[in-house]
Amino acid sequence: MMRKVSIALLATVLAGCAGTPRETAGITTMTALAIANDGPVEIVNNEIGVLDRLDVIVFQVPDLTFVGENGVRVDASGLIEMPLIGSLQAAGRTPSELGTEIRTRLGSRYLQNPQVTVRVAEAGNQKITVDGAVTEPGVYETKGQTTLVQAVAMAKGATRIADLTSVAVFRTVDDRRMVAVFDLAAIRSGQAPDPVLQGDDIVVVDTSRLSAVMRDVLAAAPAFASFFYYATQN
Repeated sequence: MMRKVSIALLATVLAGCAGTPRETAGITTMTALAIANDGPVEIVNNEIGVLDRLDVIVFQVPDLTFVGENGVRVDASGLIEMPLIGSLQAAGRTPSELGTEIRTRLGSRYLQNPQVTVRVAEAGNQKITVDGAVTEPGVYETKGQTTLVQAVAMAKGATRIADLTSVAVFRTVDDRRMVAVFDLAAIRSGQAPDPVLQGDDIVVVDTSRLSAVMRDVLAAAPAFASFFYYATQN
């Protein structure tokens, strides 16, 4: 399912809860971005989402191991069901956190020092916004792993005025806004890795109207293609 979104609406979303925006490059709701001094943030252990399918492996206990098509599905309430220990909250937690709870519960009553591994085998349905210089900007539902190249392709590709060296991905982590800028041309040519997106990510392919904002991001970011916290300037 896809619905059209405007640059102005996108800008409002990005600037939400960030104070009074100032006019930048002709977009009144988008503010110039200032990278905070937190340094680069490596997002390795992503949170589990609703409808994700999980591999749960309890070492040397086949009856408590569920992988592949027999993996454990997170329900609409964010819960999973496991034999012996019942319901556990999965959505919003990392695989490591969930694995620790499973290990604790099993170890308290059933197994001695169990070894538990949890990983996301398949992401559930999620929404990704693609905007800027693309043929069909909008909000797209995806299922499973989606990369930056795939997301732009869902929007029918970049337009002729697109600057493929400046493709931004906006993300919220722990209620804080983050941004990373990627070189889509380098990714397509195999010179850079194709990043995997997360649900609710916002992809903006640079245009002349957004170039001032992108310049601020690029000037402040000490590393390319890494996520950084940012704050808006009044």
